[in-house]
Amino acid sequence: MSMFKIFDTAASGMSAQSLRLNLVASNMANVDAVSSSIDETYRARQPVFRAMVDQFNPDAPAVGVSMVGVIESQAPLIREYAPDHQMADEAGYIFRPNVNPVEEMANMISASRSYQGNVEVASAAKQLLMATLRMGQ
Repeated sequence: MSMFKIFDTAASGMSAQSLRLNLVASNMANVDAVSSSIDETYRARQPVFRAMVDQFNPDAPAVGVSMVGVIESQAPLIREYAPDHQMADEAGYIFRPNVNPVEEMANMISASRSYQGNVEVASAAKQLLMATLRMGQ
């Protein structure tokens, strides 16, 4: 594996984790959203990643990761009886998102640690490359 591919792999990992953090932020921002309809209620979103393989050598190990899409959680929404709420439907119910704040915090910690791991890989690769270049002096 070329030394420069390490930077590409680490960069794709950082990009993927950055997108994951953005989805976590979106989910956390909408945790208290309220709606009067199931169809209009925010649903938790999660990223779907795929390993990127070398197009010239598909039998080689993966060379990075890419996000292929975003899926909405199929967990049931929270239905709450609140007849005095301004967003209540005819039966007096409001709907809250299926966002689990504890799960989102765990996702945030995991994504930030994965991001930091990729930063450390890139930093170590840079140091090794610099040491290799200094050997010729």
